[in-house]
Amino acid sequence: MKKPFTGIAAFIIVLLTMPLGHAAMILMEKNLGLENVYLAAVILGLIGVGLLLAGMTMAKALPATFLGLFGALFVWTGWIEFGFSYYANRTGVESLMENGEIITKAEYLIMPSSLGFFAVIMLYYLFGVRTGCRFFLWLQKTFRIEKMTDFAKSTRNTAMVTFMEFNILLWAFYLLLLLAYDQNFAGDRHPVTYFIAFASALWSLILFFKLIKINQLAYAIRYAIPTVIIFWNFIEILGRWNLFTEIWIEPSNYVIEIVLMVIVLVVLTITVLFGEKNAPEKQQA
Repeated sequence: MKKPFTGIAAFIIVLLTMPLGHAAMILMEKNLGLENVYLAAVILGLIGVGLLLAGMTMAKALPATFLGLFGALFVWTGWIEFGFSYYANRTGVESLMENGEIITKAEYLIMPSSLGFFAVIMLYYLFGVRTGCRFFLWLQKTFRIEKMTDFAKSTRNTAMVTFMEFNILLWAFYLLLLLAYDQNFAGDRHPVTYFIAFASALWSLILFFKLIKINQLAYAIRYAIPTVIIFWNFIEILGRWNLFTEIWIEPSNYVIEIVLMVIVLVVLTITVLFGEKNAPEKQQA
């Protein structure tokens, strides 16, 4: 594939995982019931771990990247989101309601309690290891952390890098949005939330223009992960403002649209997997 089609294909593939992940969780909740859904969630997470482990054995970057991506999606949905859901239900946490409608589900109300764990992981990436992430490299250089700490570059496994990138970024921006929505800090109509929405749109646009210059598909997929997740902040906030219908929130009412998204994701993924020559990477994420 040639640029800009490589970057566009990568963006679409990663973008479609976001609504489909939401839709899958809701369909599981509605169709399996509380007695079965959490067992199914555990199995889903195990499948995700299996995909990750399979990806870690791959010598070629493209299949390793895809296995890391979908492994992360399955683990996030199965173990993280359903994990919060289980304890929200078990402890009787009520969803946040407004005008008779749920605006924040119970599991997301308790997710900000993981902020401390997130901070610990960030400290590790900032002070404990030299990664390939340009943001952390910039921080380490700007604050001269590289001179304070003698650390070696982390072992680079494409599937694991993709897996961690997806989960950490998704976690980070969930926390950002949930704290912004919290009336004790800001609120969904607060200027801070407006800033997050439009700054995310601008930031993702800048990343997208860089993305479409990439000609190597595996690298493009990994670069598309932050591009899409940052863009998704804008989408989430627009949905919070009721500016459009989030069809992935009520997938049973939009079966045709959801099926079409699945078909596009599957066809595009198969096409790029079989169409890419899988030449050795020249660019590093």
